Amino acid sequence: MTDTAFIKICVIGLGYVGLPTAAVFASRGVEVLGVDINDHAVEMINDGKVHIVEPDLDILVKGAVAAGKLSAQTTPEPADAFIIAVPTPFKENKKPDLKFVKAAVESLAPVLKKGDLVVIESTCPVGTTDSASHWLSESRPDLSFPHAAGDSADINVAHSPERVLPGRVLIELVRNDRVVGGVSHACAIRTQQLYRIAVEGECLLTTARTAELVKLSENAYRDVNIAFSNELSLVCDELDIDAWEAIRLANHHPRVNILTPGPGVGGHCIAVDPWFIVDSAPEQTPLIKAARLVNDGKPTHISEKVQKAAAELGSTNIACLGLAYKADIDDLRESPSVNVVADLAKDKRHTLWTVEPHSITLPKKLKNLDSVKFSSLEEALTACDIIVLLTDHKVFKNIDPSDYPTKRFIDTRGIWK
Repeated sequence: MTDTAFIKICVIGLGYVGLPTAAVFASRGVEVLGVDINDHAVEMINDGKVHIVEPDLDILVKGAVAAGKLSAQTTPEPADAFIIAVPTPFKENKKPDLKFVKAAVESLAPVLKKGDLVVIESTCPVGTTDSASHWLSESRPDLSFPHAAGDSADINVAHSPERVLPGRVLIELVRNDRVVGGVSHACAIRTQQLYRIAVEGECLLTTARTAELVKLSENAYRDVNIAFSNELSLVCDELDIDAWEAIRLANHHPRVNILTPGPGVGGHCIAVDPWFIVDSAPEQTPLIKAARLVNDGKPTHISEKVQKAAAELGSTNIACLGLAYKADIDDLRESPSVNVVADLAKDKRHTLWTVEPHSITLPKKLKNLDSVKFSSLEEALTACDIIVLLTDHKVFKNIDPSDYPTKRFIDTRGIWK
């Protein structure tokens, strides 16, 4: 049943988190307006279509649009709650870039009214939500905000970070527990009421600053664990040991659970968020920084391994299977697979046959490189002597290297072991 306090919700940012969030709320009977600066995305959504790959999202969006509960446009309009789900990349020297968050906050300021709720879902450095409250107060001096007025503020402001896995977003948006951090306690309570419309998991109340650090800590924890497995794989390469066999056997210990190594770490969260903690407390975070450097250095190690194989075989044709940062999605953000291809392309003697079944073209970083071509799997397997597995898409698991005895296979994910 819809909470009557939230008749209309405005979701700003219709990407991998924002669009599923908008669709889930709309499926609960709430009127939802999605806002994005991408005209193409807005047009597709209003036609009941999606511009990203996520299981069952197309069905949910089509139904919500057909029911008149979901629409999209490029500017906000009055609503009872505003959810901000825009990117938070970093600038040079790994400094957080909050320009998209600030732009989203400033875009909704003109349509705010007393009693509204503003929730930032974007992953942010500690203190960003408090800053958002200040930004809003500068634009709307006629309203009171929680950084100054506390529980009695006209507008509630909170942070509730997403905690979803691509490929399972619609399931996890509903089932996962939700951390809800308010600039004031009243803000947290109000935000809990909003998410109760759609979330079956527990809503855990805290402060906005704590909620911001919780999300960053979750991803930094995962990054450190991945870094251990990736560093162990470097050791195994140096000692001529099968990393996946060593890890599999080590994991038979009842208190050991080493993760699976890969070509690095990608995605907008794990590859980015730990740097936000390092930026906030550089002297206290040597471990987090070291983990980032290990994972960021893995693509170069893979590239050097491929270069060595090419020199041994005297081959110039290299198949690079997969560009997405994880299996069976189309998300290329911070993808180590893309970085491996870009690094290999520095040697102009090679022709790189890239295969990405979830995309129709090369990403911007590779598009203008003469040595990189977009290829089908069949073409790449036929033309190339070196086959490099970078992303463990299901379609690649059907390949049997023994069917190609004259070719060199380099498996960075361990799917052919």
